Amino acid sequence: MEGRKTVGLAARDTTGFLSPYSFNLRKTGAEDVVLKVLCCGIDHRDLHQMRNEIHGTKYPLVPGHEVVGEVVELGSEVKKLKVGDKVGVGCIIWACGKCCSCKSNLEQYCSQKIFTVNGTYEDGTPTHGGFSSAMVELKIIIRKKNTSGSFIGSIIEETQEILEFQAEKGLTTMIEILRAGYVNEASERIERNDVRYRFVLDLDLAGSNLK
Repeated sequence: MEGRKTVGLAARDTTGFLSPYSFNLRKTGAEDVVLKVLCCGIDHRDLHQMRNEIHGTKYPLVPGHEVVGEVVELGSEVKKLKVGDKVGVGCIIWACGKCCSCKSNLEQYCSQKIFTVNGTYEDGTPTHGGFSSAMVELKIIIRKKNTSGSFIGSIIEETQEILEFQAEKGLTTMIEILRAGYVNEASERIERNDVRYRFVLDLDLAGSNLK
């Protein structure tokens, strides 16, 4: 079933060109977390998926697997988070939690894992990444302190430890923050390696200049 309507930046074909795309989030389930996306990293993996260079891309594709957001709604069975928490989402949004890999904190090897981008929920709904104003997710990394870093890691426990270490030591990351309307120019710069610091998109889509 469909949930709230949102807007993202989607590629429609192998050119990888991104333009505004309206879609409905899936209805919030008992274990789901709905978040307002604040920002999202952009890198070569996004380009490869947008252009179907690693094959299997399903269009329209909303990329983005390094997401920082704010919790705006919680499913009835979510106990470790509260509305207003800042959280991170990486490459994987769900794993079974029961197999040997999951029990060893190696969710990336779970045979039932669901990818954040270009994946499919159990109910058949396609997943959409962080180049959007909101997301419905299951696997969340808690940002308890004001620190920054990459959320690409799919091992939840280890990524959490890294972020807590960064916060404890006061470590930060040098990034270049870009407006959403600059996303296609950013893709071109990444392709020609014209990047000094990691690109991060500010997902204030209403303030973008995308046509």
